[in-house]
Amino acid sequence: MSFDPVAFVEQHGVVLASARGPVPSVAEAVAGERIRGSWWGHARGREIFAALGAIADSDDVRCFRLVDGKVTFVHRRLWPALVRLADELGRSRLIAVVQVHTPSGAHENISTPFSQWVTPQLTQAALRLSVDEARAQLGAWYQPT
Repeated sequence: MSFDPVAFVEQHGVVLASARGPVPSVAEAVAGERIRGSWWGHARGREIFAALGAIADSDDVRCFRLVDGKVTFVHRRLWPALVRLADELGRSRLIAVVQVHTPSGAHENISTPFSQWVTPQLTQAALRLSVDEARAQLGAWYQPT
């Protein structure tokens, strides 16, 4: 695959899996165009599926329902910013989600609460950021309430 989906997440920091929103979409990046309807039916649907799987398998990316409640991937370089802004963002938006395949072939989402995926080292890195620095790292999509 010439498109490197993990590098795409690293470059942008915060991306959506397939939805449209204020940050780039992996599905549309793979497709090279705006997708109308479900990406499953797109001519490059298999490539989109492979890209999303590669991202999900990466230790450098976590999945949340962060941007507008949609499936959002965040690169590890921004995890300290998320931790720094956890109270502002709301910890429910920072529940990490991993999809696993069950023996029956079904998909199941496994949720890891914020307090369980945040390490002491990550907390220390977050404390080195000011709130304004953390907001700037997340980018223009994030508007505190």
